[in-house]
Amino acid sequence: MDVALWVLLAKAAVMGVVEGLTEFLPISSTGHLILAGSLLGFTDDKSKVFDIAIQTGAIVAVIIVYWQRLRDTAAGLVQGSAQARRFTLNVAIAFAPAVVLGLLFGKAIKANLFTPTVVASAFIVGGFVILWAERRTVAASIRSVDDMTPLDALKVGLVQCLAMIPGTSRSGATIIGGMLLGLDRKVATDFSFYLAIPTLVGAGAYSLYKERALLSMADLPLFGVGLLFSFISAWICVRWLLRYIASHTFTPFAWYRIAFGIVVLVTAQMGWVTWAE
Repeated sequence: MDVALWVLLAKAAVMGVVEGLTEFLPISSTGHLILAGSLLGFTDDKSKVFDIAIQTGAIVAVIIVYWQRLRDTAAGLVQGSAQARRFTLNVAIAFAPAVVLGLLFGKAIKANLFTPTVVASAFIVGGFVILWAERRTVAASIRSVDDMTPLDALKVGLVQCLAMIPGTSRSGATIIGGMLLGLDRKVATDFSFYLAIPTLVGAGAYSLYKERALLSMADLPLFGVGLLFSFISAWICVRWLLRYIASHTFTPFAWYRIAFGIVVLVTAQMGWVTWAE
């Protein structure tokens, strides 16, 4: 392979790692991918499809980590289990708002909001929201995913739609939003992961289908490398996060968001870094 292809594959690997490490933390994978792509010069139309498609690699990691629950749910649906039906219905209800709003406003959002300045601003605002949420002393009333009602699921699904603004964080919106809605920290995190499966797989499949004219068989190595590194880094991250939340808050992520957002805005304003708009 020539040097240009090696460089392109190296960029794909970096973007895959960024996706996997940030997808399930409350720090916005989309925001980090926009900023990383800007620094790497990976900002053309194909790269935007790539950013969405490699989310599938991260989702495979979630499916593996939660395989037992997913397998039991599938078996329960076949056997007519009320618990399995309720769980599946809740995920479907939570997924629906993102589908509707994504189809209505997705194109306009990508055209106007996918910029480093918007991302940095959303980082900062989201960081302060997390700090505020962690300082609230509201006792959790829902301590199991199976205790969630369809209304609880709908509320989480509506909160997830805030993540359509790049830099907000899908996982941050659903986890912190879920906690504010009465979900236990572990329940909010688990449901966020379950909801990610249809949301990200659907977004990836839709993006690939919609932009299929941009792609060819020659792109397989690029997407393959991105998917592989996304999967590996996400698998590590998800396992770590589930241990972390057992005894820690999300406050460190809030301060990271605020600090990183300020760095992006300052470097752009001072001309130290040319962030692509």
